[in-house]
Amino acid sequence: MSNSIPKVIDLFSGCGGLALGFEKAGFEIVGGIELIPEAIGTLSSNLDWRYGRETGHICADITCTDAAVFKDRIGAEGCVVIGGPPCQAYSRAGKAKLNSLGDDRLNTKDARGYLFQDFLRFVFDLDAKAVVMENVPEATRFGDMNIPEIVCGELEKKGYEAWWTVLCAADYGVPQIRERLFIFGKKKGGKAISLPKPSHRDIYGYIPQYGRQIGSFTQFKHFRTPIAPKNDATPWITVGEAFSDLPVLFPDEKSKYVNNPLNVEFTYRSAPQNEYQQLMRNWYGFEMFSVTGNTFRKNVRDFPIFARMRQGDLFTDASRIADELFYQRAHELGLSSGSPEYESLKRKMVPIYDRENFAEKWRKLDENRPSHTVVAHLSVDTYSHIHPWEPRGISVREAARLQSFPDDFSFNCSMGDAFKQIGNAVPPLLAYGVASAVYESFK
Repeated sequence: MSNSIPKVIDLFSGCGGLALGFEKAGFEIVGGIELIPEAIGTLSSNLDWRYGRETGHICADITCTDAAVFKDRIGAEGCVVIGGPPCQAYSRAGKAKLNSLGDDRLNTKDARGYLFQDFLRFVFDLDAKAVVMENVPEATRFGDMNIPEIVCGELEKKGYEAWWTVLCAADYGVPQIRERLFIFGKKKGGKAISLPKPSHRDIYGYIPQYGRQIGSFTQFKHFRTPIAPKNDATPWITVGEAFSDLPVLFPDEKSKYVNNPLNVEFTYRSAPQNEYQQLMRNWYGFEMFSVTGNTFRKNVRDFPIFARMRQGDLFTDASRIADELFYQRAHELGLSSGSPEYESLKRKMVPIYDRENFAEKWRKLDENRPSHTVVAHLSVDTYSHIHPWEPRGISVREAARLQSFPDDFSFNCSMGDAFKQIGNAVPPLLAYGVASAVYESFK
């Protein structure tokens, strides 16, 4: 590592997805802040303790923390400040939840929506040479505020060249169609940061949600249109390519459910079958022959439904299957419609979600396409990501694969915490694409 390359301070760290990508690009992560202890544990295990060093991250509330806490970790090379402030006040799901709680809980009154101010406070107090901030594209519509435009404006006042763009994770080798907004800033006078170069391309004719809105973003002063993938780029990675070598955990609906501890290792189903699997198993320079994180949720009622769903099926299809299974069983038992026994059986066999409002609550993954966005709600249930071959929700390791966390990235926490950390994270391969562009500007 060149001494001219700045160190990295990692704010709103989560479990370390953004930092992991910067580490792979050649940066040294020397410090950071995260509020949630379980996330700090995961991050420290994978970014510090594996190398035999103490963690550089602190578990703290950033609003009560002085940037000076990191100044002794930065030398003449200076620092790059990276981070993704919480998105709940901006995201569609977060806004809907907040707004449903009453006028005093409107998303624009949520303090988390203003934490970008603390991010900037650290940038300026540490005199960062460069900045990368990540969030959801909905941050462009925070009430009547456009957060990336505001952040870029503040950076410009302090002598930075600043701009923002929206990137799709699938274009950077992640087996998931996940769009995220990135703000870049670098002190004027040196080599500027270029737009990240995509490594993969869409062969399905799918245009992501915000990809359709690129034209509307061009009206904003600081927006830059992302680089289009080359025609000879590698096709997007599919769910099948991400999963096919992982252990078989639940072959059919009658299999015995076992709640495997997250740290128990299973051997792979096969040797690596493609470059993505090779990368996941060789991220740190040595090949993995067994893998952890092989636990999934015990959905006893739903295993028979999952088994009969076709790839790509939604809750509408699952409801029809549940009805068929229920009617068949009620007939076998000779139950009369409307009887207490009939209604009791129905409650046990048929999901109770509103079929109109939750038409897409369930989704069985299609092995021949990338996954849809992996979300933190996996900590509550995994109906949004049903395994394409086995009649179950995805495992922690499979969720990690969809986010491009390497197989040697461990989760020493509860299953719910692991799913939440994975869903909240920046995919490491997307982070690597971003970090590589920043690294090149300092070479």
